[in-house]
Amino acid sequence: MVDYLFGKNVSKAIPRDGVKLEYSRRSGRVKLVYHDDKLFATMRPNGSMALSVYGATLLLKSRPFLNNCVTVADDAVPFVKGGKSVFCKFVTKAGSRIRPRSDVAILDGSGRVIGVGTSVLAGKFIQQFKSGAAVKVREGLRA
Repeated sequence: MVDYLFGKNVSKAIPRDGVKLEYSRRSGRVKLVYHDDKLFATMRPNGSMALSVYGATLLLKSRPFLNNCVTVADDAVPFVKGGKSVFCKFVTKAGSRIRPRSDVAILDGSGRVIGVGTSVLAGKFIQQFKSGAAVKVREGLRA
């Protein structure tokens, strides 16, 4: 599932021990995924995953995962950490696997995960646009 959503061999970055699944009492489906008692991802009803900041940090160990990441300028870092949307003019790099409504990790200039969210535009258009929202931030790194 992780390889399908984020690219080939990305799932190899997830340590096999310490993974725990929480199931929905109503439907019996997987609802939450934990690693070492920290939230890794939330499963959506359509089968996709909503990564947490911790989950994105784990997956960042895999080079192909960078194609699902947006790097922002230093000016935007405090806003992203606070949960504000990322605007196109602050994006310095956008991954090639980013599609509208796909899950993305937001990185600072040093390559650290500062937030996760849902893309508004495809990765190839994010850098071309100079105005408008690029990523709706779901969770920012609370510092």
